[in-house]
Amino acid sequence: MNSKFILLGIFLLSVLSLNAKIKVAPILGDNMVLQRNTEVKLWGTADPNQKLTLTTSWNKAKISTVANNKGEWLVKAKTTEAGGPFTVTITSGKEKVQLQNILLGEVWLCSGQSNMEMPMVGYNDQPVNGSNNALAEAENCQIRLYNVKRVSIATPQDTCVGEWSVASAKSASSFSAVGYLYAKQLQKALKVPVGVINSSWGGSRIEAWIDAETMKKFPESLKTTTHEKTGANQRASHLYNGMIAPIKNYGIKGAIWYQGESNRSEYQYYAGLTKAMIENWKRDFELKELPFYFVQIAPYSYNDSKDILSGKFYDEQLKASLEIPHTGMVATVDFGEEFCIHPAEKETVAKRLSYWALSETYKIEGISYKNPVYKSLQVKDSALVVSFDNLGTGLSSFGKELTNFEVAGEDKVFYPATAKIRSKQVVLYAPEVKKPVAARYCYVNYPSGKGFLYNTAGLPVLPFRTDNW
Repeated sequence: MNSKFILLGIFLLSVLSLNAKIKVAPILGDNMVLQRNTEVKLWGTADPNQKLTLTTSWNKAKISTVANNKGEWLVKAKTTEAGGPFTVTITSGKEKVQLQNILLGEVWLCSGQSNMEMPMVGYNDQPVNGSNNALAEAENCQIRLYNVKRVSIATPQDTCVGEWSVASAKSASSFSAVGYLYAKQLQKALKVPVGVINSSWGGSRIEAWIDAETMKKFPESLKTTTHEKTGANQRASHLYNGMIAPIKNYGIKGAIWYQGESNRSEYQYYAGLTKAMIENWKRDFELKELPFYFVQIAPYSYNDSKDILSGKFYDEQLKASLEIPHTGMVATVDFGEEFCIHPAEKETVAKRLSYWALSETYKIEGISYKNPVYKSLQVKDSALVVSFDNLGTGLSSFGKELTNFEVAGEDKVFYPATAKIRSKQVVLYAPEVKKPVAARYCYVNYPSGKGFLYNTAGLPVLPFRTDNW
């Protein structure tokens, strides 16, 4: 008899849920993480002019609202310090919707193209280093994951497809490797819940992630990526419309970004496009400051080792990091793969991104996070002496012979250079160049040598050139 009553109860609940008119936005749901110590938005639909009451269990606050004539509703709720699990209960008369197992903590958006999208299990014949061990340790109720389903569309949308999941071997295996490993680093260091939203698409151009109004500022040649023959992931504003606009009400702390390979040929616009996208997202997410940490594209042959488009693109990425407030760039120069555009070393990327966040966003002192960058050049007889910023206690090759340096004379012909570390500087010379005037380091698509230059914290010197030829 008891089992019959239980089955009847389940049936009645299912009928009620089918008839429920109150709906929340798809990105709001069970298992989500809401940004702590701020004011977040909760929104959805109901019957037109329907009265609703929302109760947030972390502070027992009751918020009343009325859906508009289209049935849309939105409220703002104050959040407290990290913790949980909590609930959000929405009622209207006898109707009730409850979101459960909610945590308050830190929320980050992860976006870009295939190196951000690449899941923990890797791509076909393309691994992620250490993935199996990481997945074996992935069970963590303090980390929550949300994948935004791919959508490319010509007009801004207000809904997306996805669901929050608790970190586990199963859920993490199909999630962005960089995104998950970044969340793992933050959660371990901050000891609070961390939620990551992955909105990325392989092969996408940066223009696709910027709204149409912002793109009006750029040349028509960049906006022509809306052409029908262009791939769905390349069309200007289309991924913004389908994968950023639907989540812009969701409270985030910051964003991490791994993209650029598809924009390499138009490198001269990239710093401006990056700045425009960040300003666009700041408006959307209503943030005066948007911590935005991004990854330098990794070395790759591009089937033309003589082409220096990658070097010019590195310049643009560095320019963006230096000119745009609250941004930081991490280097991948030391672990690119000559014939695979998706380097397997994703954990190092995530760790280097976390160093920026922990230092700049969360103000934890004592962590080295800025890559050494070229500062100045001196000519001493037949040698060049190169100085750097962001050295800390100095430079190191960690036991390997330094490679990937070149020097040139006034004839502008570069030759491989012998490099030696001397008192926090690097001395360069080449027998072929009696009167050197310029130097380059890793200023190629793919550096052939494996002797890279680091600061003593293990952060690689960024590729550079001293000339403007």
